[in-house]
Amino acid sequence: VTTVTNPGWRMFAAVVVGLILAQVLSKLTEYFTSTEHKPVIEIAESTRTGPATVVLSGTSSGLESSVWSIVAIAIGIGVAIGLGGGNVQFVLYLIALSGMGMLATTGVIVSEDSFGPVADNAAGIAEMSGEFSGEAEKIMVSLDAVGNTTKAVTKGFAIGSAVIAAVALFASYIDIIAVEQFGQAKIDRLLATGQSVYLRVPINVADPKVFIGLLIGGSIAFIFSSLAIRAVGRTAQVVVQEVRNQFADGKIMSGEKRPDYGPVIDICTKASLRELTTPALLAVLAPVIIGFGINKYALGAFLAGVILTGQLMANYFNNAGGAWDNAKKYIEDGNEGGKGSESHKAAIIGDTVGDPFKDTAGPALNPLIKVMNLVSLLILPAIISLEGRDSRFLIAGLSTIVLLGAIAFSKRETGGIEALDAPVSTPVG
Repeated sequence: VTTVTNPGWRMFAAVVVGLILAQVLSKLTEYFTSTEHKPVIEIAESTRTGPATVVLSGTSSGLESSVWSIVAIAIGIGVAIGLGGGNVQFVLYLIALSGMGMLATTGVIVSEDSFGPVADNAAGIAEMSGEFSGEAEKIMVSLDAVGNTTKAVTKGFAIGSAVIAAVALFASYIDIIAVEQFGQAKIDRLLATGQSVYLRVPINVADPKVFIGLLIGGSIAFIFSSLAIRAVGRTAQVVVQEVRNQFADGKIMSGEKRPDYGPVIDICTKASLRELTTPALLAVLAPVIIGFGINKYALGAFLAGVILTGQLMANYFNNAGGAWDNAKKYIEDGNEGGKGSESHKAAIIGDTVGDPFKDTAGPALNPLIKVMNLVSLLILPAIISLEGRDSRFLIAGLSTIVLLGAIAFSKRETGGIEALDAPVSTPVG
């Protein structure tokens, strides 16, 4: 820091950059998920030609939103680099400060995140009351749509801050390697003369081993999302089968008996705990496999791949899911034929596809990035100490067996799902 003029003002500017970045990410998310803007309106218009075009339109919108979000983050990091005055150590500190600037708005973000479930549950209670019509219905649908947007905004903020935090953790990762490689005394001498430690620990993707780490890191977000979405689909199949069984005798529809909610709640609760195992093992064991199985530099490239694809996938899932949901709300507000129309039926399918996107896979990628960075930091000293020893391959091999077994188990078929040869019987008259 001593080699940079006006460090205090530069640090203040970095915090301001973080505040601005938080607002930019929020506005980008709002644009792609709000009923007031073009992307959601275009998705609603695509319902005229059926569910397929709804899915295509939402997918297109979500993919585009990821690009602009990562561009905004890149610009924010670029500004921090400019403020660093060429001192790499100081630049990384400024990037961390910009993350602190983003997190300064956490109170507002938590409030926005709470609004969505409150509005959604209020609309659900009103609909179940049987008095959900007219002006009250219009107000609640509008509030629900706003709640969907605020939830998407907060998820965009969370993944953006996770990327900034991951960059800071990545710097700590390089720091540990530098200490082991050069010793603390030499590092102190380098810092005293304003030289960078980080440039002396290059992660060179031209090295095939390092490039392997980058490739596998880039794939992690995809397998993680696959596991999360498959878990939702498998649980949904069991829930649907339970609902079919309860409606099969027609007594619920005729009012002779009330639905039994207990089994459905039990299915969802048990599934949420059981299906967590494989994604959790992936987050913990993947860095172990790369670090011990290849080397510390490959693990660094692995983390870079996780950060990049994790951010892109998370924004895609969050914004596509939010846009599909709000396209349905836009139609329920009286547009494109209104509630009950063919357009509305197509929008419901889009919303159903989007729910596991925005409520499961998207939000889960945020902690995935953080956990993998933290696990890598924790195991790095062990990786360095075991370099050149065959025992590291044993650790990597056992971890690989456990992880592959967990993934294979997660792909098991759902039992007890019966084909519908005929529609569910309903009483006549």
